[in-house]
Amino acid sequence: MAFLRSTLHVLWMAVTVVPWAIFLLLASLFVRGEPLYRIAAGWLGVAIGGARWILGIRPVVLGMENLPQDKEAGAVLLVKHQSTYETFLMPTLMPHPLAYVFKKELLYVPFFGWAMSRLDMVHIDRKQRTQAFQKVVAQGKKLLAKGVWIIMFPEGTRIPRGEVGQYKTGGTRLAVETGAPVIPIAVTSARCWPRKAFVKTPGTVHVSIGPAIPSAGRKADELMVEVQAWIEAEMRRLDPEAYR
Repeated sequence: MAFLRSTLHVLWMAVTVVPWAIFLLLASLFVRGEPLYRIAAGWLGVAIGGARWILGIRPVVLGMENLPQDKEAGAVLLVKHQSTYETFLMPTLMPHPLAYVFKKELLYVPFFGWAMSRLDMVHIDRKQRTQAFQKVVAQGKKLLAKGVWIIMFPEGTRIPRGEVGQYKTGGTRLAVETGAPVIPIAVTSARCWPRKAFVKTPGTVHVSIGPAIPSAGRKADELMVEVQAWIEAEMRRLDPEAYR
């Protein structure tokens, strides 16, 4: 049954993403910025809705009150990365448009990547590390000034359930450079949607949003130590079975 559900969900995403991406590409000829982002977020809502009704995966979100309430306030979201699920889920939860920092190779994915190329995102060449970070800072400042929040996965890649990746300081460096607060977020998605797995299982994914951490006057490395400590402690609280 889990295999059948997973197959149906993949088909659901494939069938819906093509017309949605074509519509977004056509719309991008006339509108940009937040209106175009909302069109894209609409499809992510369809994918998450499909995960709920087809796969039986339901999110439980804690700590929404920790998000900055000022409409003009910027933020850098640093999120635990266990599966594709949270990349789809976050824009459906956040009150501000989000700009992902991601590798440019994703732009070549048919339809999905083509649509992403029309959005205000930050795509980088990981081989050019110095230039890549300079691009993140330059574009990050412009987007934050527009009320767009930057979202990054500090471990860089999806991490198996119960494991800890190497937390890189790119996100906290950006926060220090721009003065934006850091929002740490723990996610237990691998419990239902494991890394690189085709078969998903029903269950609850907990998303816990931590208190905003000011970046002013901080060093990027010590700020990341604080972010990692909060996220990993929260992961153990939310999913203790994975860390026995």
